[in-house]
Amino acid sequence: MTHNFGLHFTQELGNHFGSPTDSWPASAEQVTPFLAIVVNALGTEDSERWFAAARRAHRSVVNADETQAYNFGFARYLDLETEAHQGLTLPVVAAFEAMKGLYEVTRWDSSVDVDAFFECALQACSLGSGQPASAPVAAAATV
Repeated sequence: MTHNFGLHFTQELGNHFGSPTDSWPASAEQVTPFLAIVVNALGTEDSERWFAAARRAHRSVVNADETQAYNFGFARYLDLETEAHQGLTLPVVAAFEAMKGLYEVTRWDSSVDVDAFFECALQACSLGSGQPASAPVAAAATV
């Protein structure tokens, strides 16, 4: 890994959920290792693509639930969005399993939508790739 994803992710959690950290969702601490596995396995550029795909997969799950349509589940939607089945390698399998684990952990935390973690992960990856990061909470509140 060429940048400190864990530090950047924690900064983005602070931007999103504010301070102090004891006000953060309980699952925030638990999801960091899963997201780090994705970044370590795929690198920041591919991880950004995967985190964006995970957001779309999550929206598919939510839409299926809201419309009472058949729900194929996060793993299936993630597979379709990332096309992971087309290029199975050890890093892809590690990233895929980590994303499934993260999704399951957050299902047990009713205080947060997993999409918030995917957004923070996307922002954290952009910090390592030289792209602009999200604005701090205080600055965003004045807009």
